[in-house]
Amino acid sequence: MMKWNGASVMGVWTAAWLSVSLEAGLPSRLRLSAPAIESGRIRLSWTVPGDGWSFEVQEASSPAGPWELAGGGGVGLARTWQDARLADGNVRMFRVVSTPPVVNRGRVLNAVKTTTYTAGQLTFLFLIQGLPLTAQYDVEVYTVVYETPDPWGLPTQGSASLAIPVSAGKRWPLLSYQHGTVLKRTDAPTGAASVEGLAGVVMATTGYAVVSADYLGLGASPGHHPYLHAASEASATVDAVRAAKAVCGTRKTDLNGQLFLAGYSQGGHATLAALRELETQHAAELPVTACAAMAGPYDLSGVVLDDALTERSVPTRYYFPYLLQMLVDLYGLAPGLSDLLAPPYNTQLPPLLDGSADGAAVDSLMPLVPNHILRPEVLAAVRLNPGHPLRVALRDNDVTGFIPKSPLRLYHCSGDQDVLPANSVVARDRFAASGVAVPLVDPRAGASHGECAQPALIAAKVWFDSLRQ
Repeated sequence: MMKWNGASVMGVWTAAWLSVSLEAGLPSRLRLSAPAIESGRIRLSWTVPGDGWSFEVQEASSPAGPWELAGGGGVGLARTWQDARLADGNVRMFRVVSTPPVVNRGRVLNAVKTTTYTAGQLTFLFLIQGLPLTAQYDVEVYTVVYETPDPWGLPTQGSASLAIPVSAGKRWPLLSYQHGTVLKRTDAPTGAASVEGLAGVVMATTGYAVVSADYLGLGASPGHHPYLHAASEASATVDAVRAAKAVCGTRKTDLNGQLFLAGYSQGGHATLAALRELETQHAAELPVTACAAMAGPYDLSGVVLDDALTERSVPTRYYFPYLLQMLVDLYGLAPGLSDLLAPPYNTQLPPLLDGSADGAAVDSLMPLVPNHILRPEVLAAVRLNPGHPLRVALRDNDVTGFIPKSPLRLYHCSGDQDVLPANSVVARDRFAASGVAVPLVDPRAGASHGECAQPALIAAKVWFDSLRQ
């Protein structure tokens, strides 16, 4: 909410309160201009990128409301409004409520089969990787492009990998696998040589239809990837599930109605974000059978930020600028990422965050303590101000403040120094405080973040297998 004092304007207007109301979790790109007085009447105007938005102006006598439609406030597609009443010296409060254009969420735009793995090929892969799994079915892999909202609610496209086991007469459970952090666009699951894409194939050959969203800004999705933005991780995942079901229907692959969610690292964060959206908004359409969230940075505004502000050296350092880029792009933390960074990082790092470089390239330029890339005054402001915009934006992307209804397990290895296990402890304890007991499993005591991925995924699969129909 923004306050504007205008007593000096023609001597008749005392104050106007303006606010923007958007869907929860969506950052605002709607910009309100300073109110103007024209012919003794207040005029409001605003801008927002993209077409198809509709607006209405509401008014109230206090910030607490009740808010009512202002006279002539149903402006539709217009981006300006003028009060029919003369300004009379009273304090009036207005807000502009915006409704984004309709998005046909999950509508399939394209689906192409990219490869087929035989069970024999996968058996050999399991052997050389030391995986304690048995390849049971050939697997067909599709790249699916679908419609989904961008972080501001505007229509965009997402992409996902869909791995389907091949066997006549079978009905498969659907597993949504959320991948870990990748910086390079082609390292997302639909990439030709993607390790994350192979994770879906591994699960598919054991009898699951597996969909893996690339997330926005990766794969065939345009723009920067909004790293750890919970709302768009959730919407991209939910809509990938919808698109996968549609593709399975088209190719006459029978699904048995079960839906499992699993994800590791960033995928753990995305998994809880998707679970929250599914249970609060789509429970009847897409009921969740079980959810396994693994080694995710769930408590961004607490555990993650507190750790980032210390002098601890960390194994993987590119996570920090990647997260800052999202906060700049979506929350306007600064005009550009370079404005937050000290030399030489202000010129070296931003060009590497466009999806063309991998994490190793960024890590090679990073100091051992990630916060050393920040300008000293920026770092000091975040440390000293509990209401700093960076802290507020991170709180918007925490994924522990809901009450899970589906069976849920957390997995995290105690030796993880990239994503601290305290994230899972906080999540478990907050769920417990809400009355839900969520097990926290350590799949391999003392294992690092990378070492924990395989045992965590196998443990989750064993649990899912026990629930399969």
